Amino acid sequence: MRLLLVEDDAKIAMFVMNGLKQAGYAVDHFSDGEDGLQAALMVPYDLSIIDIMLPKLNGIALIESMRSQEVNTPVLILSAKREVDDRVKGLKAGGDDYLTKPFAFAELLARVQALLRRANKLSNPSSLVVADLTMNLQTRKLTRGESIIELQPLEFSLLEYLMRNAGQVVSKTMIMEHVWDYNFSPGTNVVESKICYLRDKIDKHHGIKLIHTIRGVGYVLKSD
Repeated sequence: MRLLLVEDDAKIAMFVMNGLKQAGYAVDHFSDGEDGLQAALMVPYDLSIIDIMLPKLNGIALIESMRSQEVNTPVLILSAKREVDDRVKGLKAGGDDYLTKPFAFAELLARVQALLRRANKLSNPSSLVVADLTMNLQTRKLTRGESIIELQPLEFSLLEYLMRNAGQVVSKTMIMEHVWDYNFSPGTNVVESKICYLRDKIDKHHGIKLIHTIRGVGYVLKSD
């Protein structure tokens, strides 16, 4: 999944980005509100993390602009302001959750995961299941039948995206937008390479293949 981080404190931004990337998320970072708003309007992010005190355009105005232009991406607000009135103002502007600084990364990650589960309206918020392939989103454990499958963070994110869209063909562009960050070069064959790795780990030793290539269109995860 691809997340937007708008934070002008370089240390906090690096702390959050490193943690989220290690958890398997693609993260685009911008340090001022104007650039953050432009990105939010152009890219279909799965979630945005926005600081309140930003240069050029503050976080409240940024969120209000997003909502006024019908960008419904879930928003987690970061702020050093702890007063109830500040939290209420942020939520009324269109924020979905509010986390005060300083914070533990484990709490930020838990809130991100909770917002993503809510946004995707999963019938089972803790796992995804396609045929005999089961992905636990909380423990990040993947099994096919009785076998446990180990994945690298990017492989996990790619498979999660395919599982969330099971039965639907997703293009290379759609995959890049949701799994890789904005520094990714579309001219590389990294998507094809990761799909190949997933096939080796998920389909190689099973009679029923789950990952299918739709030539000239993209990929689909299905059991038939």
